[in-house]
Amino acid sequence: MKKLFAALALTVAITGSASAADLAARPYTKAPMAPAPTYSWTGFYIFGGGGGGIWSANGGVDVTATGACIICTNTRTGGDGWFGTVGAGYDWQSAGWVFGIFGDGTFGSLKGNIGDASSLNALVPAVGTVKMETAWAAGARVGYLVAPNVLSYVNGGYTGTYWSGSTLLSSFTGTPTGFHTDGFNTQGWFVGGGVENNLNIFGINAPGWFMKTEYRAAYLDRKNLQERVDGTGAPTGINITFKPFVQTISTSLVYRFNWTGVASRY
Repeated sequence: MKKLFAALALTVAITGSASAADLAARPYTKAPMAPAPTYSWTGFYIFGGGGGGIWSANGGVDVTATGACIICTNTRTGGDGWFGTVGAGYDWQSAGWVFGIFGDGTFGSLKGNIGDASSLNALVPAVGTVKMETAWAAGARVGYLVAPNVLSYVNGGYTGTYWSGSTLLSSFTGTPTGFHTDGFNTQGWFVGGGVENNLNIFGINAPGWFMKTEYRAAYLDRKNLQERVDGTGAPTGINITFKPFVQTISTSLVYRFNWTGVASRY
């Protein structure tokens, strides 16, 4: 009996070894690669930043009586300065195109001169300083994705601005003439364009964070700035006309709430 069991064990061992030798080696296969991250530009975003700007204005002086211009002069003035900006918007992505709406506000000091060269203001030409202190804009934009995380776009919309009043000084001596103009609002249209990109193109791992650089040109309505007597505010009958054209360039940090950059499951 013992010899029988020994013979059976030897047979099983020899058979197993032969079977294992006949099996081919299992081929090596790599794990499937994860797809590239998929992004969506659809969603809300907020931004804040700053920049600089210049303005020029077609202006002059109208000396009026019964609504008719008796003496009219025409000049061109200008100014420059800085500003900060904050805003928010919403985008929709369709294939490589992005469409959006937005609103923003700015605050700062784009300062320059206005003048009265009529020689009727205290018998001498006068000059004053005005500055664009705040502005708001509401508009739409359309852009194309030159890369999944880089958007080139154009925009346009409606804008309003507030400008400070001015103290009119003698162009000869720099002393007050006793006259001033009040602060005023003016509105108009703007057009512009820019580039927005994710910070990871600079090697910064910051999902949702973008940077945009944008140019705008605003065409604002004409205003008649009435000269008034200091103290009483009585009108003098002299209007300094002012029709500004404002150009700005800004850079802002943008945070997109929907931007995750998470790879699709596989």
